[in-house]
Amino acid sequence: METGTRLVREAQSHPVETRPPIGDRRSTAHPVFTAAPRRPVDLEVIIPAYNEAERIPTTLRATADFLASQPWSSRIVVVDNGSVDETSAVVARIARASDAVDIRLMGCAQPGKGAAVRRGLLSSRAHFAGFLDADLATPISTLTDAMTYLEAGASAVIASRHVPGSTFVQPQHLGRRVGGTAFRLMTRRMVQGIADTQCGFKFFETGAAKRALVECRTMGFAFDVELLQRIQHAGGRILELPVAWTDGPASTFRPIRDGIASFGAVLHMQRVS
Repeated sequence: METGTRLVREAQSHPVETRPPIGDRRSTAHPVFTAAPRRPVDLEVIIPAYNEAERIPTTLRATADFLASQPWSSRIVVVDNGSVDETSAVVARIARASDAVDIRLMGCAQPGKGAAVRRGLLSSRAHFAGFLDADLATPISTLTDAMTYLEAGASAVIASRHVPGSTFVQPQHLGRRVGGTAFRLMTRRMVQGIADTQCGFKFFETGAAKRALVECRTMGFAFDVELLQRIQHAGGRILELPVAWTDGPASTFRPIRDGIASFGAVLHMQRVS
């Protein structure tokens, strides 16, 4: 109960405010490298990062270029999840040079992708917010359809590699394919009607995400399952988008170490649900 109460207070300290009109970019002029409350925008893109100094420049520039061409006011928030390389320095340098889209950098001392995503989302004051992987395996242009559905009332819009219309630009290696199939079979009853809970591209109506997040306990790679499950149990509508997905060779996911931990987390969720 103490943990739940603390998370509720954390979420309440960063309420979702009324968003500015579409196209109002006044909140995106000056990058600030701080975890202080951020001014409201239409959309925040959160990128959890762990030792991503090499890959994140390409992802940041592609994301910023895309957002700058859209009608929404927007911001990019990189959550450094305890990197021991130059991730933070690289992000700060790119942010200083960005004059079209606000890029923020914040830290997260608690390990785990879920912890980094939760920190970014709970501190968001955007009307819509979500996260994508630092390798940009899902094309950033997928945000166009995601925003259309979110503005039409969806609680969550997620990319999927396993619905009709999806393609693998670069196939996964055998171990990840086998593990992924087993994981989907294991979780399909936990999140009804969803073919792919693990694709690293998920965007939300921020209020729905925060209400689910204060109940989430899983902080590793199985975090997505619990977050989607709680949104769905609260009556939220989740939509899957087919994508052309590229499996990055430098993924931080380790099939044995992270796979075992993810299966264990799901088994625990099934026991306590």
